[in-house]
Amino acid sequence: MSQFELIYADSTLLVVNKAPGMLSVPGRGPDKQDCLIHRVQAVYPDALAVHRLDMGTSGLLLMARGPEMHRALSRLFEQRQVAKRYIAVVAGELLPESGEVNLPLICDWPNRPRQMVSFEIGKPSLTRYRRLAYDAQKNYSRVELEPITGRSHQLRVHMMALGHSILGDELYGSATSAPRLLLHATKLSFPLPGTDDWQSFESPPDF
Repeated sequence: MSQFELIYADSTLLVVNKAPGMLSVPGRGPDKQDCLIHRVQAVYPDALAVHRLDMGTSGLLLMARGPEMHRALSRLFEQRQVAKRYIAVVAGELLPESGEVNLPLICDWPNRPRQMVSFEIGKPSLTRYRRLAYDAQKNYSRVELEPITGRSHQLRVHMMALGHSILGDELYGSATSAPRLLLHATKLSFPLPGTDDWQSFESPPDF
């Protein structure tokens, strides 16, 4: 039950690596209680989730130790002071090789948990992207993604909107295009609350 990959720990915060296919926090029902935060709390009882990753997404998650640090770290996310980078593999040749996707998102309520682009009622959503490599034989691109906002499924919907769905995405692409969702939270940087010191953590993807 306590199995998880610890990247960093001190008296105020934890950084852990979430495996693909694991919930960040518990869902509804007894079959959705095994999740990363419960596993971490089995070892660090004061751990509190500050943000989350989609179940299919792997990579770095920041957790607070205690309610005071939870409030401080949550403020950093609200103020967009946490810099996040993801690595993804997407279908096709992504052109131009770098740019921005600025499309407002909202829950597609009849088809939840799907999200959709809506210029009428969507919330502002901005993603920056940079192509790292293109495999012409397999016709896919490796990209670095930087979410400026943190909407649900933001990276997945924005890549789909460009016509380059993330491989393995059962909601916005093809579940059979890869054995898992090829999306990994690879870098996390943020100012340590109450100081001018920046913390930065990296985790390479396994794809």
